[in-house]
Amino acid sequence: MSTVELKKVKLIEEKEGKYNPAFIAGSTDELNPKHTNGVNSSVTNSKDGTIEEGRPGNQTDDDEDERKLGRYEQWVLNTQNYVYTGYENSSTGLWRGIGLVFLALYLGAFIWSMVYNFDDEGAHRLLGMTVFIAFCVAVHFLFDFYGDNIWHSLSKVNDFFETRLWKNVLKWIFYGIFIAALVLYVIIDVALKDPNNLVSITGIVFQILLLYITSYNPARVRWRPVIWGLLLQLIFALIILRTKVGFDVFDWIGDRVTEFLEHTDAGSQFIFSSGNNEYLQHIFAFKVLPIIVFFSTVTSILYYLGVLQVVIKGVAAIMQFFMGTTAAESLNAAGNIFIGQTEAPLLIRPFISEMTNSELHAVMTGGFATIAGSVLAIYINFGVPANHLISASVMSAPAALAISKLFYPETQKSKTTSEDIKNLEKTNDVNIIQAASRGASESISLIANIVVNLIAFLALLHFFDATLTWFGHRAGLRKPDYPELTFELICSYLFWPLALLMGATWYDCRNVGRLIGVKTFLNEFVAYAKLSELIKNREYYENATKFFPNVTLVKGFDDWVVPQLNKTLTFGFMDISFRRGQRLFRPMLCVVLQILVPLA
Repeated sequence: MSTVELKKVKLIEEKEGKYNPAFIAGSTDELNPKHTNGVNSSVTNSKDGTIEEGRPGNQTDDDEDERKLGRYEQWVLNTQNYVYTGYENSSTGLWRGIGLVFLALYLGAFIWSMVYNFDDEGAHRLLGMTVFIAFCVAVHFLFDFYGDNIWHSLSKVNDFFETRLWKNVLKWIFYGIFIAALVLYVIIDVALKDPNNLVSITGIVFQILLLYITSYNPARVRWRPVIWGLLLQLIFALIILRTKVGFDVFDWIGDRVTEFLEHTDAGSQFIFSSGNNEYLQHIFAFKVLPIIVFFSTVTSILYYLGVLQVVIKGVAAIMQFFMGTTAAESLNAAGNIFIGQTEAPLLIRPFISEMTNSELHAVMTGGFATIAGSVLAIYINFGVPANHLISASVMSAPAALAISKLFYPETQKSKTTSEDIKNLEKTNDVNIIQAASRGASESISLIANIVVNLIAFLALLHFFDATLTWFGHRAGLRKPDYPELTFELICSYLFWPLALLMGATWYDCRNVGRLIGVKTFLNEFVAYAKLSELIKNREYYENATKFFPNVTLVKGFDDWVVPQLNKTLTFGFMDISFRRGQRLFRPMLCVVLQILVPLA
């Protein structure tokens, strides 16, 4: 290429845009000597200072003329560059316009749906979804425009609780009012209506005293996060169990979550079934475990869209405001409500290296106390009511921080501030398809861990039970005169007092203690699988009484028998149906126990 032609190329480059894809594609081979299809060429300086390109072989000027842009190619190049430049300059306004069009269409469809048939359950679902989306958008813009002021205000609130006025005067007035109100409420609404709730209150007091005595540094315990953590837990319990609106809302959410997870069956049927639902013959492998894939995919999409970050920041701000915990540990505790123990610390990954021991303890406690979303889906499929699991996971977040700060109080000054975490780390996904694919791929390791751990621990439990049973037979412990000696039998007596303090009925205490022991020493999946058996036993008996009113139940030492149907219910069943207004403090203590078991 001659010097004149090089100048023309540079002129076009300056005029039409250096980064126009069409221009680059059409001229790369000419401008880059490395892309000459294996032909060696070079660029050298002549004696007169002009730039000359070495010509390989018998290349002539006629060959170069064939690569010049014609009028049509030049018109295409100009058009592409015009469109490309125009899009770059007005892309923000263009996408905002498209967004406003879709928003107008959605609002029109929403208003028409509300007017057309508001009494339909689907209309209520659409209303709830719209309110939630509007809330997330409002919180997002609130933190975007006023995020600095919000986190700064939270820091000021925490500074106020360190003043002498609060420590010497206002704190004791507040504690006195709080204790008096709590005692009055316990007398009027608990002791007089349901005295059995006093047992659960005793259990909560016992657990707090136990943790205080065994605390890492009892003298440095700050009671603000402890009291507010339990108070927030009590507020959640009151809303869910003592108000019809709260109970109906969580019950509705539980039904929708269960319905949502059933969409997994479409993928399971396609992969594991030929049309006759053969996959249901291996329900855990082909129906339960695929739920993790689906839920992990959805979680990844929500995180990519920024929905989870908005909700997590809102919950973290509330807990930090009331409990006075640091920004990093509050954010992690809020994240544990929605994502797993391994994913939640990624929200605060830049600050983990500088966190204090107390903050790290709070991170670990929060992970053990709550239920990961993907694992939550499995427990729901086990038959555990979804509304119970969701409410317990929400209640566990403030309770985890309370218990952690009681067991391992803060003795150092935190290096993380509210301003440090105002912008949560985003994913590296390019688009929503990549986010969905990544979420599905990440579920593989979780599924593999669940499968191998279940195989290992169930095999260990079976071996341990067989060994204990063999020793028990040597001492005459044989059915039907005596129960066989097993690991679960030992746990049922060992944890019987703890189950009683939880508020369980006398005939449920051994089963509850058995589940606590299995969860503590073996694996929570095994414990939930055992709980699933008790739930199925209860459902079987209730269905049997509907069709056969004269059915009787013979309760043995461990197993219960329905003689008319020749059915043995292993370990019987429990009264686990928490109805609205029933046993307020029992679920609170269950949440505290959920946190204490890993600490043991």
